[in-house]
Amino acid sequence: MSTLNVAVIGAGPAGIYASDILSKSGLEVNIDLFERLPAPYGLVRYGVAPDHPRIKQIIVALYKILQRGDIRLLGNVEVGRDVTVEDLQAHYDAVIFATGADRDAPLPIPGIDLPESYGAADFVSWYDGNPDYPREWPLNAKEIAVIGVGNVALDVARVLAKHLPDMMTTEIPENVAAGLAENPVTDVHVFGRRGPAQVKFTPLELRELGHVPDVDIIVSEEDFDFDEGSQEALRSSNQQRQVVKTLTNYASIDPEERTASRRIHIHLFESPVEIVPDENGHVKALRTERTELTGDGNVRGTGVITTWPVQAVYRAVGYYSSPIDGIPFDTVRGVIPNIEGRVVAEVGSEQTLNGVYATGWVKRGPVGLIGSTKSDAQQTIAHLVEDAQAGRLAATTSEVGHEAMVALLEERGVAYTTWQGWELLDAYEQALGAEYGELPGDRGTRERIKVVSREAMTAISRGEEVTADLIGQPGEMGVPGAVERFGDDFTGPGSTRHA
Repeated sequence: MSTLNVAVIGAGPAGIYASDILSKSGLEVNIDLFERLPAPYGLVRYGVAPDHPRIKQIIVALYKILQRGDIRLLGNVEVGRDVTVEDLQAHYDAVIFATGADRDAPLPIPGIDLPESYGAADFVSWYDGNPDYPREWPLNAKEIAVIGVGNVALDVARVLAKHLPDMMTTEIPENVAAGLAENPVTDVHVFGRRGPAQVKFTPLELRELGHVPDVDIIVSEEDFDFDEGSQEALRSSNQQRQVVKTLTNYASIDPEERTASRRIHIHLFESPVEIVPDENGHVKALRTERTELTGDGNVRGTGVITTWPVQAVYRAVGYYSSPIDGIPFDTVRGVIPNIEGRVVAEVGSEQTLNGVYATGWVKRGPVGLIGSTKSDAQQTIAHLVEDAQAGRLAATTSEVGHEAMVALLEERGVAYTTWQGWELLDAYEQALGAEYGELPGDRGTRERIKVVSREAMTAISRGEEVTADLIGQPGEMGVPGAVERFGDDFTGPGSTRHA
């Protein structure tokens, strides 16, 4: 069997794990890993809250995989913008889509489209410095509602409530720091439609919430109710028992001990029914309906309505994948339709598309933790290997592999980035952190500061000069007045200026 050439689309955990498993499958294989952003790591870089460094340690494992050099990164290349699915099928024997879930799942209630109603995915992308999102975020509300009881909801609530000095040890860009500095919030209300035995928080995330300086966590004792379905959930899951214990501890805190200037309230058995506008069409309240358990862990409405004064609403009710031109898409589930990773011709079909695969959240939906993508990738790769051994995989042209694709990108003028380019950008961001200096209050130093501008990220990665016209507004590079700090023609480590 001749050497197989495979394109993996998406350089987040799902794509990197799939590439790694494929590289160790026993096949003779060349793997190109495509990423639409100039930097790798996907969800870990742009979807995990910056104040969770332990979770981000997964980058260390991903780094070791890509550093080997047998998986070649092609960043700043977007399928549908720079190359087509047909281009990929022409140059590769197989294509694996690992593009993740980058949009907010819909929440169809009245008022969801009001200007101060936001998706959590958009907010996370802002505070994580995603280059494709606006540099500014409207933080004007004193009272905020967060709808959802998963870890993303906790991340959003915590970042909104946290005081800026406690965020400055992280890698947040300066434009994010500037926004958070003006945040007037006093109260963040987190709403879940079911009870404590059904929330999707993980114990660690929930416990860490109680260690945020000058932020009280408030849970009502009235929100603890357990039916037989709830009891069964607790009997079968130690993790859920720990979550309930932590919520119980928060509820038992003496009100006189709650003296913080900011508060996070966790409300259970409250189902959102309407976001209420004021006379000018801006958010003034969230209405919820009280729910009750039905015996099996599910809930029904009671008809009791509560109006909560808030000036902004964030929905964190799940993520949703984006469709890809030339690939079938299930608009109901928000995934690429597939059978165990083999992509099918259309939703409900059993006819698979030869040489086209999916893995990760775009395959199965946004469920499970980052690590669970490993077992998911193993299933997809097992089917790819089976198809390869059966002789079912072949590119549609003779111009196959990495060199042919690079030639196509250069012919089209695509400013693609590579793994060596990421190492330049990685060093540059760490240099920005070191340049920042000591933080006040014995908080230490900053490990890195993210570069936000796509143009600047690309230029640094390609060893090109980063001039003032690439930077745009102050703060785009991650620190205020970057030109003043480094000079009008400052460039990244490893470029000709710093060589």
